[in-house]
Amino acid sequence: MTAKALQEGMKAPDFTALTTGGGKVSLSDFKGKIIVLYFYPRDNTPGCTREACGFQDALSRIKRLGAVVLGVSKDSLKSHEGFAEKYGLRFPLLSDPEKKIIQAYGVWKEKKMYGKTSLGVERSTFLIDEEGIVRKIWRKVKVDGHDEEVLQAIKELS
Repeated sequence: MTAKALQEGMKAPDFTALTTGGGKVSLSDFKGKIIVLYFYPRDNTPGCTREACGFQDALSRIKRLGAVVLGVSKDSLKSHEGFAEKYGLRFPLLSDPEKKIIQAYGVWKEKKMYGKTSLGVERSTFLIDEEGIVRKIWRKVKVDGHDEEVLQAIKELS
């Protein structure tokens, strides 16, 4: 399966990554739970901070629905630790500096900003069910209100 082919209804690619708090997680660790797997460009940027804080604000409601949140970027663990501490994030941030997870989910894209083209992470969220099947994909996420969209989708899934 190529990363570009990942669609709703397909098995989510498994992965293992280092995470904030000194741990290591695999997607398969969360079998039996709904997973909100979101990809963001960089720690401590305005949009990424608003998105992370939105998920943090919704975290208790997400957990009550039996779901977990995992954030992924190519930033270092040190950067993630500082970001999580600064904003009180109580969900794991996964470090993917080699872009293995980012590429497996097809979110490494050509982006245009201020007339310049570069490669980077396309802000995306994947809702994965208890059996590891991708049930909903949001690409080119608009941050404001996204946490509520995700909450609604979790409710529909559970």
